[in-house]
Amino acid sequence: MTATVSHRSSVPMPALGLGTFRLKGQTVIDAVKSGLSLGYRHIDTAQIYGNEAEVGQAIAESGVSRAELFVTTKIWTEHLAGDRLIPSLRESLAKLHMDSVDLTLIHWPSPGNAVPLKETLEALIQARRLGLTRANGLSNFTVAQMREAIGLVGAGEIATNQVEIHPFLQNRQVVDFAKAQSLHLTAYMPLAYGKVMTDPVLLDIAARHGTTPAQVSLAWLLQRGFTVIPSSTKPANQAANLEALTLRLSDDDLTRIATLDRGERLANPDFAPAWD
Repeated sequence: MTATVSHRSSVPMPALGLGTFRLKGQTVIDAVKSGLSLGYRHIDTAQIYGNEAEVGQAIAESGVSRAELFVTTKIWTEHLAGDRLIPSLRESLAKLHMDSVDLTLIHWPSPGNAVPLKETLEALIQARRLGLTRANGLSNFTVAQMREAIGLVGAGEIATNQVEIHPFLQNRQVVDFAKAQSLHLTAYMPLAYGKVMTDPVLLDIAARHGTTPAQVSLAWLLQRGFTVIPSSTKPANQAANLEALTLRLSDDDLTRIATLDRGERLANPDFAPAWD
C-alpha cells in the first residue's frame, strides 16, 4: 500500500492505516503482524490503549523495516503538562522499541483546560526538536480548540486532527473549518463499530459496486481526502479494507451518503469537550 495524503507536515502519511483501539495482548500482536504482511504501513496506537509494547513487538517480529512504517501514538490527558509529556513519550518509545514515532497526538484536550494548551504544544515542539517524534497533531479537538492551537503555534506545526467521522457522524463543522485552514483530518471509528454493515443505503451502494458497505464507507472518507484508520483483527477484513483504496464512488453515491448523517457520536467520554 503506497497511497499517501498531503498535509502540512513534511512526513508522508499513508492514507489507510491500521487502528489498534481496544486490541490487547496476543490479539493486537496478531492483528498488527497480519496487517503488515498484507501491506499496511501505518499503525496507530495510544498510551491509554495499553498495547504499545505489543504493537512494538509485532513490528519488530514482522520483518518490516522501521523506515517503511508510519507509527502514531497519542499522549494521554494525565501527561499533558510540560514536565510530564516528554518523559511519558520516552516511556512510549521504550515500549515500542523505537527511537522516535512519526506522529504524536494530544489524545484529548485537557479536561477542564487543567493544562493550558500552550504548555502542551510547546512540549510537543520540544519533543520534535529532540527527535522523539517527526510530527505532532491533535485528536478530538473542536473548532474553537483547533483555532486556539493554530493561533498558538501556527497550522504548520499541526499535522492532523484525528476525530470521529463516519456516515452517521459526518462532523461537518469540524470538517469545514479544517478544510478552510488546510488542516488535515484523520477519521477514526470509520465503520461506526460495524454499524455501516447493515445500513440499507450503504448496502445498496455496495451492491452496485460489487463490494461491501465497509469498503464504501472507507472509500467515501478516502475520497474526501482524510486519512482513515479502521481497526480489524481478521486478515480477510484487513485485506478487504485495503481494497477501498481503489474504489471510486460516484457523485450520486456521495450525495446519498451525505443524507445518512444523524449526529451519532460513539466516542463521548464524560471529559469530552463541548462538541460542535
